[in-house]
Amino acid sequence: MSIDYGPLKSLFESSDITEIMINTWDKIFVEHKGMLVETSVRFVDARQYQELIYAVLSFDKKDISTGYAFDGILPLGHRYNITLPPLSPKGPAMTVRKFSAKSLTLDQLAQSDFISSQAAQFLKVAVESKLNIVISGGTGSGKTSFLNTLGSLVSFDERIVSIEDVAEIRLQHPNWLALQAVNEPGRKLSVRDCLVNALRMRPNRIFVGECRKDETFEMLQAMNSGHEGSMTTVHANTPIDCLSRIESLVYLAGIDLPLRQIRYQMSQAFNLIIQLKRHSNGKREVTEIVELTTMEGDIIKRSTLFQRDRFGKLVCSGNVPRVLDIINAEKMILPSNFFDNKKSA
Repeated sequence: MSIDYGPLKSLFESSDITEIMINTWDKIFVEHKGMLVETSVRFVDARQYQELIYAVLSFDKKDISTGYAFDGILPLGHRYNITLPPLSPKGPAMTVRKFSAKSLTLDQLAQSDFISSQAAQFLKVAVESKLNIVISGGTGSGKTSFLNTLGSLVSFDERIVSIEDVAEIRLQHPNWLALQAVNEPGRKLSVRDCLVNALRMRPNRIFVGECRKDETFEMLQAMNSGHEGSMTTVHANTPIDCLSRIESLVYLAGIDLPLRQIRYQMSQAFNLIIQLKRHSNGKREVTEIVELTTMEGDIIKRSTLFQRDRFGKLVCSGNVPRVLDIINAEKMILPSNFFDNKKSA
């Protein structure tokens, strides 16, 4: 079964459009080169638009009688979200997040100033050295896309298991197995259930698309119990907010542990937080790379390794990371003077 996207076809075909937002049949917005703009595209009438909605839900085997909001993947591989009245009182609304078939490399991202070449070199070594990484950022900052980029650096002799609510991870890796939560009448499996099952599948690394519910505590346990090199994303605007959100998610899962114990597990589980930002002009970039070092009292100590300077350039802060001992455990890969801030000035 194929889907006739009608007037949306040209929007799907444009490589400059990364998101399609249909508020009503005659009001369609897109994200074009990072900017939100209203298009001149229109459906013939509300009925043509509703036919598309029903075609998408039918293709994805969604039962309309079971709810008012639906997430899924289109045949083209793009993620969709559909809301129906009364959840969206003015009528059905549809949002499509387009995904590129191939992730950009770190070198390509460095050329676009998403990241500096020096920071890219460090992250490449960090992935190869099996550091646990959290990618933090706001909506549309490129968290999942960057996870895909870093995931492509994992050695082919390792096994990756990814876990998501909606399939967005697209790894260029031969030994990658994707698990996805199930939310169907009579059949429900949460991300937490998937994570528990993944631990029985001999993964070398576990990627959680986004920690947003009660799977967060299991992710901490996995990272603390032999699954080095695992990655996840968190919706937060700063590294400090990222840590606060993870704390909140653990408590929301009903985990009855003292705050200090939760923070200790976080400090042991995560090596790096990579902060992403999407600016008002649509530009996305890495703004900061932070290392979690140790606990001091009830506080997780942090060390900024890279940050944007007053000229907007991502530069070394001059701090030498403790994880350098892990990176150079078998042979010298990065000298300590690699992090000299004068080298990136």
